Amino acid sequence: MKNHHYHIEVRWTGNTGSGTSSYRAYRRDHVISAAQKPIIPGSSDPHFRGDPARYNPEEMFVASLSTCHMLWYLHLCADAGIVVTAYEDHATGLMEEGKDGGGHFREVTLHPVVTITDETKLSLAGQLHHQAHERCFIANSVNFPVLHQPTTRISRPE
Repeated sequence: MKNHHYHIEVRWTGNTGSGTSSYRAYRRDHVISAAQKPIIPGSSDPHFRGDPARYNPEEMFVASLSTCHMLWYLHLCADAGIVVTAYEDHATGLMEEGKDGGGHFREVTLHPVVTITDETKLSLAGQLHHQAHERCFIANSVNFPVLHQPTTRISRPE
């Protein structure tokens, strides 16, 4: 078994001058970075006083599930001889907030729309979503359902 280590830096940038002297005294802004990569501007969800122009942890969590699935799916398609020419996902997540303000995700649903070149591989292209889910590192690390509602299209010559 191989181990893989990941290193990121998260730095809070929301001190408006008085730190966390009160709940309303600070911004939730932060930056996420890793060596040799662009900085990702983060905040909390706007429902929790965050900046809606920045990514929040919940969005990034759903994005992690979506991109992990996509990368495995593309890998499996390449191995199976399925040529994918486009892939997009409109993933959704349902998080339940408790009375104490804490919470947890109840489910995430991926809605991948995949375009392939060979109509005869349509069925296999649909089946590979199941295998991608089984292999996704992120999906294998969560304790709630990650659902899939894929659509596969055939690219038409222009």
